[in-house]
Amino acid sequence: MNYEVIVIGGGHSGIEAALASARMGVKTLMVTILAEQIGASSCNPAIGGLAKGHLVREVDALGGEMGLCTDKTGIQFRTLNASRGPAVRGTRAQIDMDAYRIYMRKVVLNTENLDVKQEIVEGLIIEDNVVKGVTTQLGNEYMAPKVIITAGTFLNGLIHIGEKTQTAGRQGEFASVKLAEYLRGLGLEIGRLKTGTCARIDGKSIDFSVMEEQPGDVPPPPFSFRTDKKTFNPTQLPCYVTYTNETTHNIIESNFYRAPMFSGQIEGMGPRYCPSIEDKINRFRDRPRHQIFVEPQTMEATEFYINGMSTSLPTDVQLDMIHSVEGMENAKIVRYGYAIEYDYLYPTELKHTLEVKKIEGLYFAGQVNGTTGYEEAAAQGLMAGINAALSIQGKEPLILRRDEAYIGVLIDDLVTKGTREPYRMFTSRAEYRLLLREDNADMRLSPYGKELGLLDEDYIEKFEAKRADIEEALSFLRDNFVTPTKEFLAQLEEIGAVKINDKTAWIDVIGRGDFDRDKLITLLPEFDKYSDEVVEQILVEAKYSRYIENQQKQIEKMKDMLKVKIPEDFEYRTVSGLSNEVVEKLEKATPPTLFAASEISGITPASLEILHVHIKMRQKQKNK
Repeated sequence: MNYEVIVIGGGHSGIEAALASARMGVKTLMVTILAEQIGASSCNPAIGGLAKGHLVREVDALGGEMGLCTDKTGIQFRTLNASRGPAVRGTRAQIDMDAYRIYMRKVVLNTENLDVKQEIVEGLIIEDNVVKGVTTQLGNEYMAPKVIITAGTFLNGLIHIGEKTQTAGRQGEFASVKLAEYLRGLGLEIGRLKTGTCARIDGKSIDFSVMEEQPGDVPPPPFSFRTDKKTFNPTQLPCYVTYTNETTHNIIESNFYRAPMFSGQIEGMGPRYCPSIEDKINRFRDRPRHQIFVEPQTMEATEFYINGMSTSLPTDVQLDMIHSVEGMENAKIVRYGYAIEYDYLYPTELKHTLEVKKIEGLYFAGQVNGTTGYEEAAAQGLMAGINAALSIQGKEPLILRRDEAYIGVLIDDLVTKGTREPYRMFTSRAEYRLLLREDNADMRLSPYGKELGLLDEDYIEKFEAKRADIEEALSFLRDNFVTPTKEFLAQLEEIGAVKINDKTAWIDVIGRGDFDRDKLITLLPEFDKYSDEVVEQILVEAKYSRYIENQQKQIEKMKDMLKVKIPEDFEYRTVSGLSNEVVEKLEKATPPTLFAASEISGITPASLEILHVHIKMRQKQKNK
């Protein structure tokens, strides 16, 4: 009954937390309501997407499991925004939901140092604000100095389908009611959020011939850096696109009075960027149609997920609105859509390690922190598991900076700004997104994965070789120059490259125009020794080299800025541009430096910039 880390929950967050902790040599226990549902995908049958793909790649680069599992169980792979720059592209995969769950459960059950118990945690054992363990509905006590809560939507989960409600964490599964009540009793700031899912349709009842077919990419882009691109050739199934119409909108609109989100039945705030179909019709009534993606849930394609039709409308309305859509006139619903309300912890209660500020050893990760999406959950779970294990080992925590990873942006946003609605990741949230691309996640984060012991030796060997090749090639391109001789200009013209007028560094020659491997090798035959992956990195780095240099300078400037001391008698209320909330927090905390100020919940980078300017102005006035 004695462990070092206990993880409550077996979803995407719980899996990464438990695997990271156990793989770091820490005795770990996962407690989950249903063992067969470890790795279950509650909503859509897909992993990744815009910005979310970045998170999956980062989890993989650190040694997490989500990318590997997706590559093993994916049934369609695509690169979104492929026509745009590498910084805003996103990999997305449709998964076989059944295969994904089975794969993850098998990995969890076969991991050393990791035990699984099918029980419901009802409370924690806490002494003097230090966590000691958990208690379950069976009366069992499991002891551990670190507990990670990854409860997803299960804390006080309440499902809504029309006027009907039921207590559940997911359709057909128990909610975690007593643990939710216990957490509220601890004095933590707990809120209420809402999310939802759509109906699932019997595949043989859909007429795909009138829909637009959406195939996967060829060749398919894998998620994991540990997947061999040359041999990666999964069977890919198509998705389909159809649209709502005026009849659909009229059916929904005439039943607004039966919609829980409009009747006052639902109290929690729903996701802004993934609204229900009734919310879309209410907010965007002028639009003649809305896009619907019809996605297979498994390789057998027996059930389809109706992406874009999340709803909590009554069952009869769900059937009518689905039948109004082209291709689904005779559709049979296997599972009805629903909304679910659940408790979440205001993430400003957390440190950057995801440990609760008020209770030593207690961590929260995933949707329970106010996020939405499998990818955000996995990223938080991984970091909570890593930091709990590092604490057990008496080592410094791993806190990724905003310029190091989207994971750093995600956690920093949550613990400093908080959220009152389900948070999701976008590329626009990352101010250093040219540095934080999907393609270089391994270069940024695998050194940490190596140090933590989360990556195997075979991968590390290949990674080190790849990194050495990239550094060698970029060093040559930066340090060597070419002049606009007739012969060289003729070469550039022959391959359709941009001409140069002066002596130019090779990296600037390669960074202009649309360069590919063939053009690069034509100009620099010695580069033919590099793999496609290395050449891809070289070309991207060359294209953005000057922009990346500017971002690096901004980062160094920020690092220098955070070292600036704040005078003890500094009067925050005299600084224009700071909100009352920021002023109150700064006055209460009296941080000695801008770095200390940056660690305070709610103090934004913009606030720090303003403070920096005013501190410098004050110093100049004193020096006059």
